[in-house]
Amino acid sequence: MSLLQRSLGGALLRGVGLLSQSARCAAPSASSPSPAPLRYMATQGPTLMTVRDALNSAMDEEMERDKDVFVLGEEVAEYQGAYKVTRGLLQKYGPERVKDTPITEAGFTGLSVGAAMAGLKPVCEFMTWNFAMQAVDQLINSAAKTMYMSAGDIPVPVVFRGPNGAAAGVAAQHSQCFAAWYSQVPGLKVLAPYDSEDCRGLLKAAIRDPDPVIFLENEIVYGESFPVTSHVLDKDFLLPIGKAKIMRSGKDVTLVSFSKMVGYCLKAAEQLQSQGISCEVINLRSIKPLDRATILDSVRRTHRMVTVEEGWPQSGVGAEIAAMVQEHAFDDLDAPIARVAGAEVPMPYAASLEQAALPQIDDIIKATKRILNNEDDNVIKATRRIKNREVGKKRSAQQLSWMRVEQGQQQQQQQQDVDVDECGLKLLSRACV
Repeated sequence: MSLLQRSLGGALLRGVGLLSQSARCAAPSASSPSPAPLRYMATQGPTLMTVRDALNSAMDEEMERDKDVFVLGEEVAEYQGAYKVTRGLLQKYGPERVKDTPITEAGFTGLSVGAAMAGLKPVCEFMTWNFAMQAVDQLINSAAKTMYMSAGDIPVPVVFRGPNGAAAGVAAQHSQCFAAWYSQVPGLKVLAPYDSEDCRGLLKAAIRDPDPVIFLENEIVYGESFPVTSHVLDKDFLLPIGKAKIMRSGKDVTLVSFSKMVGYCLKAAEQLQSQGISCEVINLRSIKPLDRATILDSVRRTHRMVTVEEGWPQSGVGAEIAAMVQEHAFDDLDAPIARVAGAEVPMPYAASLEQAALPQIDDIIKATKRILNNEDDNVIKATRRIKNREVGKKRSAQQLSWMRVEQGQQQQQQQQDVDVDECGLKLLSRACV
C-alpha cells in the first residue's frame, strides 16, 4: 500500500469512524418513518423499473448476499445519495457498511483500494466521474496494477461507480466522458450500462468480479423507466462482462453505441425505418473488454457502420472500434465508417451551445444517410473497386512478366560478357606465344 494510502487511509478511517458515531446518534428511532424502498413499479403490462431503482436494488441484494460488500462515498448514507441511488441502505445495513466520507476523493479512493486488498468488496461512489480526476493515481497506479505487480497474489475486487458524461447545464468541468480514458488502462474493466436490465445485471456482476471495475452511469437516465422481466428481477441475475447486446436487428447499417447514446440510436433507427433504411443497433454495455465478435459479425452482415458516443472524437471509443473493423473486416465494408461524437471543445454552459456540442438524433440520421448515399452510387463504387482489383492483377502480371524479361536480358548480357572475356583471354595468350 502506498504512503498516500497509509497516511490518508488512517486519517479517513478516523474521520469515517466519527461520522459513523454521529450517524448512530442521528439514526431514526423505531417509530420514525424510514425512506421508502426503491424497487420497481408494477403495471398491468410489463414490469417497469427506473435506472435508479435498478442500481439501488443491485447493491441491496449484493450487500444482503455478501457481508464483505460495503458502500462508501460522499453523502451516500445520511443524505441517501446525491442522486438517491443509495436510498434506504443506511437504514437497512447501518453505518458500518454504508459510510459517508469527507470530501477527499484521493483519500476515500485509496481507502477503497486498501480495503479491497484486505479482502473486502467496496462499492465506491463518485458524485461525478469528473471528481475522480483527483484520485486518478489511486485508480490507475494502485487499483489497476496491483494484481499484476503482485504476481496474482493480491486481487483488488472494488467497484467505482457514479455518473459519467454530460448532464445538463453543468459546463466544462462536470461534463466529460471518461470511457475512452479508462479503457486504455490494462487491469481495469470498464462498463457503461444503458437501461435498467444493464444496470442490475452489470452492477451485480461487477461487485462479484475479482478485478477493479469502472462503472460509468449517466445522470440523465437515472429517472427513466424501462421494462424488465421476472428473470431480470431474480437475485442471481447477472450479465456477462465483455458481451454486447443487439437491441434492434437490421440489414443496411450497424449503429454502435453505449450508455445514453443507445437510446438516441434506437430513436434514430425508428425514424430511418420509416424511410426504408434498416438499422441494427448494438449496445456495447462493456467498453473493456470489448465484444469485438458481435461488432464484426454485424458489420459483415450490414457492410456499413456508424459509431456514436458523447465523448470527444480524438482517440475515442468510436476510433478504437473503427480501427478494429478496418483491420479485421475491411473487405466487408461498402462505405467508410462514420463517427458521431461530441464537439472538440470544452462543454459550453449556454443551453443552445451545449446542445450543439453533444450528438443529437439528427446527427446520427445524417451520418447514416451519408454512408448509405444511394444504391446507384454504391453500385458504381463497387464496380469501380472490382475493376481496380482486375487492373491491379493485370498490372501485377505485367510487372512479373517485365521482371522475367529483364532477368533474361540480364542473364544474356552476363553470358555475353563472359564470352567476350574468354575470347579476349585466348587472343592475349596467342599474342604472348
